[in-house]
Amino acid sequence: MTELHNYEQVSVYGLDPQQRDELLLAQRECVFNWSTKEGWPVGVVMSYLWRDGKFWLTAGGHRHRIEAIRRDPRVSIVVTSTGTSIGPSKTITAKGRVRIREDAETKKWFYPALANMIQRGEPAASERFAAFLDSPLRVILEVTPEKWITYDGEKMALDSVGKLPETRKTKPQSSDTTRLAAELKRRGMA
Repeated sequence: MTELHNYEQVSVYGLDPQQRDELLLAQRECVFNWSTKEGWPVGVVMSYLWRDGKFWLTAGGHRHRIEAIRRDPRVSIVVTSTGTSIGPSKTITAKGRVRIREDAETKKWFYPALANMIQRGEPAASERFAAFLDSPLRVILEVTPEKWITYDGEKMALDSVGKLPETRKTKPQSSDTTRLAAELKRRGMA
């Protein structure tokens, strides 16, 4: 194990794919982010369903975010472990592209699945919730992740006291390789 001196290189504390999927299945809410036509980043908290390697969400077709993603389908989704049985200090950011779905086949499986996940096995409440979702203006967002940025604060805490084996670290991202070196050089520290 190498000795840790500061918290400048944190991309080595990522989640492995199994931990990532566990968190995505445990959590029910995310922050869904997009850009306005003026370039402002905007995010709202939304319920989501993680299925088949994709995020599935829904909103009214008249919402600002729908207009924005029709213009530019690039989005990001942020999920945290806070409030789950996994415990705190684990996060996921997924950069991806949205496909807007309005077909009956998708609505048929998605609304009941989302309602059941949100209502946690209360059949009558799930059925009622799904019925309210099935409205004429509602669309479904299918987000396919293209890049993952994950973080496990537990790993960082273990590394801080010299107890994280190198085998548990993830591959450093460019922020901790290329950009860190450039920033050190810019500040005259390299």
